[in-house]
Amino acid sequence: MNILLIGDIFGRPGRDLVRRGLRALERRYAIDFVVANAENAAGGFGITREIGDSLLAAGVDVMTSGNHVWDKKESLDYVATEPRLLRPANYPAGVPGRGSALGRTAAGQGVGVINLMGRVFMPPLDDPFAAALRELEAFAGRTRIILVDFHAEATSEKIAMGWHLDGRVTAVVGTHTHVQTADERVLPNGTAYITDAGMTGPHASIIGTERQPALARFLTGMPSRFEPATGDPRLLGVVVGVDEATGKATSITRLALPLADLERMDAETAIE
Repeated sequence: MNILLIGDIFGRPGRDLVRRGLRALERRYAIDFVVANAENAAGGFGITREIGDSLLAAGVDVMTSGNHVWDKKESLDYVATEPRLLRPANYPAGVPGRGSALGRTAAGQGVGVINLMGRVFMPPLDDPFAAALRELEAFAGRTRIILVDFHAEATSEKIAMGWHLDGRVTAVVGTHTHVQTADERVLPNGTAYITDAGMTGPHASIIGTERQPALARFLTGMPSRFEPATGDPRLLGVVVGVDEATGKATSITRLALPLADLERMDAETAIE
């Protein structure tokens, strides 16, 4: 089977890419299950019920998040009531929502998803390494196929998580930096790994926002209002091939597709 993880969806350009390109990707790569990081889906900051529901309707099976999940006030209720929207599992007890979910493919195969957030250069949370093992226990006897979205800043912390979970999960996929890395590999014990899946959204930008306000902050040190950019929309993520019998990864493939490629793919796969 094949699992698609879509890197951080940023604003309307990111949502449009998913809406217009996901079905073509599913046909081209024989995708059985889709996970998407959606914490920046609402104008680059947070998520709303309307936007989350639209991503689910487009074909996303589970939405993950990170430090921006609470940026919209209404997300508190949405996270608490939508089991397909995760917040990092290492938030303290009592925080709304959940950090893991068990989804199912159209064929009925269980797929576990765990969302974690790093602590290096990030808001302080509980230990993600311990939280990972705790969440894994909940999947014991339920599925061997488990994907981890590790939303973290430091490459060292992400790599450490990959080795920590090698052989215990199907894949560890990093998110948060919005910059796709080129270190995808299957670790020795069968866990697919990449430090960052990248951003699905406008790439003629500074990690999704208009360039001038972001540049002004760097140049002057003064506050500036960030707005989502629109230029050069690209869908980034990874496809993980999985041995269903063992839950081990057999491959990991990076995707970095401009809108034109998605539209071309849609036309070609529709004909096939």
